[in-house]
Amino acid sequence: VQLVESGGGLVQAGGSLRLSCAVSGSSANINAMGWYRQAPGKQRELVAGITSNGRITNYADSVKGRFTISKDNAENTMYMQMNSLKPEGKAVYYCIGLGASGNYWGQGTQVTVSS
Repeated sequence: VQLVESGGGLVQAGGSLRLSCAVSGSSANINAMGWYRQAPGKQRELVAGITSNGRITNYADSVKGRFTISKDNAENTMYMQMNSLKPEGKAVYYCIGLGASGNYWGQGTQVTVSS
């Protein structure tokens, strides 16, 4: 299983970005998925999660109301729409797939928010 993120970049505070996480390989092995981020000098933190059928989502308090996680099972892709970005949102964003035999991580995509 491989996870590949895309969609990061530089955006001004208040702007928006849409991250994608494409899953290849034995995607049927993946159950829930999510997005983590790691800011410079800080621990990796959970941003949002979604169940395999996409019906249940959860968010960190810091992004509630601004970020939306979703997935397209037909395309084997997970997304995260990020609106009203703040400078503290600058981080490397990683997608994760939770599998029965282990977890799978993407390589990360950099998001930079200028003030």
